Amino acid sequence: MPTPDRTSLDAIVLAARDLLESEGLAGLSMQAVAARVGVRAPSLYKRVANREELIQFVAEASLVELGGRLDQAGSLAQLADEFRAFGHERSAAFQLIMTPGAGTPVARPEFGAAASRRTLRLAGELAGQERALEAARTLTAWAAGFVSMELNSGFNLGGDVDEAWRFGLASITRAISTQ
Repeated sequence: MPTPDRTSLDAIVLAARDLLESEGLAGLSMQAVAARVGVRAPSLYKRVANREELIQFVAEASLVELGGRLDQAGSLAQLADEFRAFGHERSAAFQLIMTPGAGTPVARPEFGAAASRRTLRLAGELAGQERALEAARTLTAWAAGFVSMELNSGFNLGGDVDEAWRFGLASITRAISTQ
């Protein structure tokens, strides 16, 4: 009779997401995840091929979470604010999915596409459907850069960073809007 499973893929990914936030990508190891879910590391390999696949699963779960949050936005401003809030609340996950770095495993494209649906729709309402992708990319690039700078203490000249966010968002919204 086979031994019973002591954990699930969902529990493994959740533990890995928690470790990512508390220990960073360097601290995300199969051994550390196994300890969090209460099994020995070899047991994880029944569900996850290796650390790279685990990181991919964490990136995908993070995109699902972000997409779910963005889907609730009623306006482009709400969407951008939710994107920023996610970055502040889940900074390591944000960096994993927005600026993973060379050699870091990434989510499969369908996860990014699903997380982008609401952004594409709202951007298309402003820019027109024929320019929705360009508008969504422009907004996302600006917002990801802004949040990344915040997370890395990149705003050192004083002033109100929240006011800079509002100014930038209004400027980007005007720029992508059709006349």
